[in-house]
Amino acid sequence: MASYIARRKFLVTLLGGAAATWPLAACAQQEWMRRIGVLVDTAENNSDGQTRIAAFRQVLQEHGWTEDRNIHIVVRWGGGDMERTHAYAAELVGLKPDVVFAYAAAQLASLFRETRTIPIVFVGASAPVEDGYVANFARPGGNITGFTMYEPSMVGKWLAALKEIAPAVVRVALIVNPDTAPLRGTFFLREFETAAAALGIEPITRLVHSADEINSAMAALGQAPNSGLLVAPDTFTTTHRELFIALAERNRVPAIYASRQFSASGGLMSYGPDYVDTVRRAASYVNRILRGENPAELPVQAPTKFEMVVNLKTARALGLNVPPSMLVRADEVIE
Repeated sequence: MASYIARRKFLVTLLGGAAATWPLAACAQQEWMRRIGVLVDTAENNSDGQTRIAAFRQVLQEHGWTEDRNIHIVVRWGGGDMERTHAYAAELVGLKPDVVFAYAAAQLASLFRETRTIPIVFVGASAPVEDGYVANFARPGGNITGFTMYEPSMVGKWLAALKEIAPAVVRVALIVNPDTAPLRGTFFLREFETAAAALGIEPITRLVHSADEINSAMAALGQAPNSGLLVAPDTFTTTHRELFIALAERNRVPAIYASRQFSASGGLMSYGPDYVDTVRRAASYVNRILRGENPAELPVQAPTKFEMVVNLKTARALGLNVPPSMLVRADEVIE
């Protein structure tokens, strides 16, 4: 009887210890599974958005992060709809991820409204200091860091390229949505006026908030001979790129855009950062944060790789002869 009681006490002690240990082991596994939130500016069926997120995942895998093994990535596609973007930002923050990746300025703005503690790595906010997201580029100082895409001086390159491919242009309209563009649409304005004056071009600024206003602005350009178009980069203009391209063709207005996806969709030409390269660099920051580094100490960086794309088919349709020197400089020529 005594031996039975002793064995029973031993089993109870053993099982009790195991019961106490198993939950701890399960918790350890859960802690190792890290969660990443991703908020994107395109629709889910957008090929460019899919390419960027594929590059993001690839870099994380190269750093040893494998989905469903040690990371879980939650992607939300804003598609240029700001109400949806705000809702997705709140949802992602509510999931309490270890880090959030925000693609484009409007997406960062929505996340900024929701949290000051969860680390955020952004791509595309061109004025993060002025907009209050970071203290400075060298030491952001809070929960946000990332990679800018544009700076005001790029306007000079855009106007010079547009004048080179369409020498007859005497006025250029900068179309921008102040609700989604950096600094309420003023980010490029001073440099736009300065560069236009140097090239003998009349600068025109058109603020638009809807497709109807884009139609009106483009129709006015079409009625003024020798007009050109510069579409400022932001979530709104990217979402409406097909409309811009169609209206530029209909009104026979030479246009330059800030990203390759416009030229690939039929736009005349584009010059801007290599989006995929910048996303890959941002993914490396996500890796560093997951491994314990502080976003406050990771410097905000500018793009290092740019690409110029020329669409010859569109140039011919507009009656433009692309200079051989421009074709040589172009990173891609679309026939």
